[in-house]
Amino acid sequence: MEKNILTIPKVDNVLSLSPIVSLLAAHPRPTVLAAVRNVLAALRADSVNGTMRDSINESRLCSKIETELENIVAPSLHAVVNGTGVVIHTNLGRSLLAKSACRQMLEVAERYSNLEMDIATGERGERYSHVEALLCELTGAEAALVVNNNAAAVLLALSGLAVGKEVVVSRGELVEIGGSFRIPDVMKMSGGILKEVGTTNRTHLKDYQRAINENTALLLKVHTSKGAGIPVMADIGSGSLLDLSRYGIPGETPVQEYIKAGVDVVTCSGDKMLGGPQAGIIFGKREMISLLRKEQLLRALRIDKLTLAALEATLRLYRDERQAVAEIPTLRMLTVLPGALKAKATTFLRRIRPKIPAAVTLTVIAGHSQVGGGSLPLLDLPTFLMAVEVEGISPQQIDASFRKGETPVLGRINKGRYLLDLRTLQDVDIPALIEAMTIIGQAHTQEIS
Repeated sequence: MEKNILTIPKVDNVLSLSPIVSLLAAHPRPTVLAAVRNVLAALRADSVNGTMRDSINESRLCSKIETELENIVAPSLHAVVNGTGVVIHTNLGRSLLAKSACRQMLEVAERYSNLEMDIATGERGERYSHVEALLCELTGAEAALVVNNNAAAVLLALSGLAVGKEVVVSRGELVEIGGSFRIPDVMKMSGGILKEVGTTNRTHLKDYQRAINENTALLLKVHTSKGAGIPVMADIGSGSLLDLSRYGIPGETPVQEYIKAGVDVVTCSGDKMLGGPQAGIIFGKREMISLLRKEQLLRALRIDKLTLAALEATLRLYRDERQAVAEIPTLRMLTVLPGALKAKATTFLRRIRPKIPAAVTLTVIAGHSQVGGGSLPLLDLPTFLMAVEVEGISPQQIDASFRKGETPVLGRINKGRYLLDLRTLQDVDIPALIEAMTIIGQAHTQEIS
């Protein structure tokens, strides 16, 4: 017969219970101890609030501790299923890496590497050399530098080129980047002096011309009026290396076009349209990049060996456009045709339906996806979605249940339906989808039985 505990037990007494002794044999004692204390603290709180039962079953107590222990030892950062249809989803890690980039990261992580070693001479090398030649080859830039994100790239460029001098910016471009990182704040941190021109909705060439004086260091994000002899810097954000208009994705000017136009410094992200790891890339004239290499701030903003490995592998794919589109997940998801997505939906249904409860109804419907990551916010990409419905269970309840799985599943709710977008679903996601649908289907069955 199960023994009931009339009062909240002491920690030592709990540690002597047989199931907990088994946990101690499999896990470090401090970790198990933390789980026990957390559960007992929660029970005490329930007791104070008047929500605790008169007695608690020993096995139930041990089960609570085991669940708490699982939560403690589980990684905080883990995989999720992206069924939202947002390809570059900032909250979900932005771009997925190509398999070749993952392999190169693993090789560099497991072994020592030539991060800052020139193997040919045996002398100390420079970490940026591993990607600079590739970046210049692909864009036509004279030189390039990589830091840990685009906000850092903008900060370094302004700090190195405009400290104590004016930077002319259109009022309509005083935007916020990377959450709460605003251009005026970046300017202040860099030591540059912000000089606003134009209005929030329109700025003319003459506005920039009138603002230029002997203390002007840069024109930011404007690539005209080169005759004034003032360097031009463009923060282009996403950083595409391909002309995606041929794939039906207009509006994203490739980095190469800015370089051809004569822009002196171009900054962009490595983990948005480029499809690589989080990084900030600075392209530019050789003399400009040389100045930035000497900045003390660079050491605080530099990227690590894993980011370099992933970025190098990603850039190598761009040597062949067809290979880049096929192997870089972001490009593949953005350029996939609606017909292929419909066929993918059929495949997913065929693999999922036989393995989930009959209470779960799946229907394929047409819809739209988004690029995400602040890129092309007005562009809707035609897609196909799986509508998941369970009688008597609301879309909000389905959403909450799907997020509680071992591998959380995230979709979206639209017009009273819970939807999963085939554009961002991966083949590897199918087991997690089956698990999520099985759990919600069983919950429905138990509710009506």
